[in-house]
Amino acid sequence: MFSLTGKTAVVTGGGSGIGKAIAQLFARQGAAVHIIELNAEAGQQAAEEIRQAGGTAHVHAADVSQQAAVVAVFQAIGPVHILVNNAGIAHVGNVETTTEADLDRVYQVNVKGAYNCLFAAVPLMKAQGGGAILNVASIAAHVGLTDRLAYSMSKGAIFAMTLSVARDYMAHNIRCNSISPARVHTPFVDGFIAKNYPGQEAAIFEKLSRSQPIGRMGQPAEIAALALYLCADESGFVTGCDYPIDGGFITLNN
Repeated sequence: MFSLTGKTAVVTGGGSGIGKAIAQLFARQGAAVHIIELNAEAGQQAAEEIRQAGGTAHVHAADVSQQAAVVAVFQAIGPVHILVNNAGIAHVGNVETTTEADLDRVYQVNVKGAYNCLFAAVPLMKAQGGGAILNVASIAAHVGLTDRLAYSMSKGAIFAMTLSVARDYMAHNIRCNSISPARVHTPFVDGFIAKNYPGQEAAIFEKLSRSQPIGRMGQPAEIAALALYLCADESGFVTGCDYPIDGGFITLNN
């Protein structure tokens, strides 16, 4: 089950964390994986690990917020069967402490970046008879989180774009879904804690872990497993849906 043999999959932000886990799993399942990564060195390392494991991977150094660059990458790739819009950045702040520049920066990567990849990929999918799109949203699209104004705005937009694309391209055999993770233990999380809470790393990590009712953060491989299902043929009856993968955060955190 869940074979991706013969398919081309594009994963943005595939050089680390959730994106890397998705790229690795998709390659193990037979896909030719194309990683779009701003950090070219991280992208190359992820691709090399995939190749050493016997998979097929290519890296494209690009800023997803720049449409011309994104379109050029997709044209170079050719037919695309799967797109995972994973690239994103975070921001801490409420409406008073979030500057216009902060808001614009988050929008450019998280919202416009996803739009640019959709803009480039959808015509290719239409031309080759269909495809599967997965957008990485967040629990922040569904519940109020303290000091996450810009990030929540961006992930709410991802959720709404998912519904629009699913509706608009159903007749073209293009499915579009999203997933909404809670906190996932990635190098990004470790760096975020170290930057914002120096000297309190262990205590903050424990606090953030306990904010999920299940008592821990998710693992990238767990997110990748859900991504695989939603991008494989076995989920052919699923479109226009968001799947929380959150340790009970949305429904049990009361």
